[in-house]
Amino acid sequence: MIAGIRKQKLTLITWVYLFLLAYIVAALVWWFISLETQNHKMFDLKLAEIKKDDPAYEQKLAIIADERQRKTAQYIGEGSIFLILILVGAVFVYRATRKQIKLSQQQQNFMMAVTHELKTPIAITQLNLETLQKRKLDEAQQQKLLTVAIQETNRLNILTNNILIASQLEAGKYSLNNQQVDISQLVTQIANEFTSRFTKRSFKVEVTPGLFVWGENMLLQLLLNNLIENAIKYSPTPAPVSISLNQQNNQIVLTIADEGMGIADAEKKKIFEKFYRSGNEATRTTKGTGLGLYLCKRIVQDHKAQILIKDNLPQGSIFTVILQSI
Repeated sequence: MIAGIRKQKLTLITWVYLFLLAYIVAALVWWFISLETQNHKMFDLKLAEIKKDDPAYEQKLAIIADERQRKTAQYIGEGSIFLILILVGAVFVYRATRKQIKLSQQQQNFMMAVTHELKTPIAITQLNLETLQKRKLDEAQQQKLLTVAIQETNRLNILTNNILIASQLEAGKYSLNNQQVDISQLVTQIANEFTSRFTKRSFKVEVTPGLFVWGENMLLQLLLNNLIENAIKYSPTPAPVSISLNQQNNQIVLTIADEGMGIADAEKKKIFEKFYRSGNEATRTTKGTGLGLYLCKRIVQDHKAQILIKDNLPQGSIFTVILQSI
């Protein structure tokens, strides 16, 4: 319902804007017609002042006609310039306004999503710790509760890192600490962490050992976490998530593949936009804030790499990151 109200509001604003634009253009046309009418009247008045038997009649007539043509050309030229400036300004203002409204809606969706994302792991961790404090449980039950608490804490840590680093990258205040990174070891480590966290999930991991890249270790770790989290969120539990890392010529190719519903062609470019998530917060069931893939895009750009997305047949998506080997 909220989305419908927002859409109606945007439609109303658009129609009001178009009405005002049409009014301005109509006023400009009326201005031209009025000046041209006055120009013709001045021509007729000056023409009536000269006599046909005057020896200089033809010369004076030519001067008056030339003056009328120059005035007409002046009005057309000035009117055309004003019209072009008005239309260009109108398009610019319209696009900027729509972009601002869209960004405002995305920020509102982000606030709704991040509130839920922050409260959920905090509530689960608090409940598990209170259970441990108030009840005497056997060792297996204690370890289970502690494991869940650690998982939720890791989830909370990833979320806060996403928000913090996104704001720093956006403001240009994040200073890269590039160094030689064993990307094979990093991918293996993170894949093992996800395997232990999501015991009901199936992971297919193929990593070529001994591959190194030049980059920021924490950002690369964040890149991997977000891509794998995304694959898990948008694919059913029985479906495997495939993680592979290999070298092709002088490039390191990382692929994360899932067997979920896939991504529509119309959304493949939008998913890397800040705060973008398909659907709306009222009906969406998948977790997330719309920052994960945006961060992936920024991290890849900062590492002078590429990130590509394609369909995983028969269903699902494949994210490919191409890094330079050292």
